[in-house]
Amino acid sequence: MLDVTELIYDDHALLRRRFAAFDDAQGDEQLTVLWEELAVLLDAHAACEEEVFYPALLKKATEDGEDEAEDAIEDHNKIRDAIKEAARHPVGSKPWWDAVGEARTENSDHIAEEEREALPDFRKHASLETRAELAVAWTKWRTAHFRPNHVSTANKKPETYIEANS
Repeated sequence: MLDVTELIYDDHALLRRRFAAFDDAQGDEQLTVLWEELAVLLDAHAACEEEVFYPALLKKATEDGEDEAEDAIEDHNKIRDAIKEAARHPVGSKPWWDAVGEARTENSDHIAEEEREALPDFRKHASLETRAELAVAWTKWRTAHFRPNHVSTANKKPETYIEANS
């Protein structure tokens, strides 16, 4: 069964791995590629939570639901601000690293708090059916916002592919 909380945990794990990749990155090209992808993932994750998860949390959670949602939106804004700040500086520069570090810290704090409070709260108060319905909504949102228009879906001839790429 799909469960929206599991999808959020999966996103959190991916975000942690992408930030950890900075620890081994070598050169501005790697940093640029890592950051461009991570900035998109951070923005998408926050937007999807705000569209799909937090409205449901506000309806299903305990009295702490409002505090959890407020904290999450504030955290998302801090992460967005750090992403915008990084965009103002050359990749690899000290101010860029400072902004990326701020995004990492804010994201780490946010997901730890969410995993400690909002997600368990929601799991306790939302039915499995609701969590499954939200997982479908989450997946639809992600698919709609990550559907690349430039990817060819044409079939390829294996022989031609191998010849061209060997």
